[in-house]
Amino acid sequence: LGMQGAQTTVRDGIRMSTPVQAFLDLASIGASLVDLVIAGDSLVKANDLDPELFVVGAAAYQGRNARRARRAALLIRAGVDSPMETRIRLLVVLAGLPEPQVNFIVCVAGGKWRWRFDLCYPEYKLIIEYDGRQHAFDAEQWGHDLDRREWLDQDGWRIVIVVSDGIYANPLRTLQRVRAALEDRGACVPKSFKQEWTRHFMVRS
Repeated sequence: LGMQGAQTTVRDGIRMSTPVQAFLDLASIGASLVDLVIAGDSLVKANDLDPELFVVGAAAYQGRNARRARRAALLIRAGVDSPMETRIRLLVVLAGLPEPQVNFIVCVAGGKWRWRFDLCYPEYKLIIEYDGRQHAFDAEQWGHDLDRREWLDQDGWRIVIVVSDGIYANPLRTLQRVRAALEDRGACVPKSFKQEWTRHFMVRS
């Protein structure tokens, strides 16, 4: 807050950093690219902001890690519900695969909202979803998920489920699964992954 030129706002009589300034402060202290995007996604959702505000703020920023801040700002998206959703999206994008749409809503006849999914390629009827395992211990949610899966199968959708090990232990396997699913759906995807993802996700030896 004491940085010269820092952007502040007042809420409930307390002066504090604006969301964009908080994002830039995190960059200045060395937050990783992935953590910066997670923070940006969260700040956008919590404050109902346009991600473009972060792009503009980062473009004007001249402090430490300015390049990283600008790169992260370009990857912030609206509507993201969880850090794991951000991690999966970044893994896919940094590897050079097409970027999935965030929180896609599947509607039935008449435009009625049916389901909402973490990450989706609507043109290929392909969904990527994180499963935090908690659903397996909630009977009502488990039944809801089964109904949803049956409806998706009947309507021609394919779903790729990612669990935490698919991000923290073996992200390469996750990339291979997503690429294979895209290929099966007729997408034109690269035969090899860009190596940028390996700088941000643990690679199993």
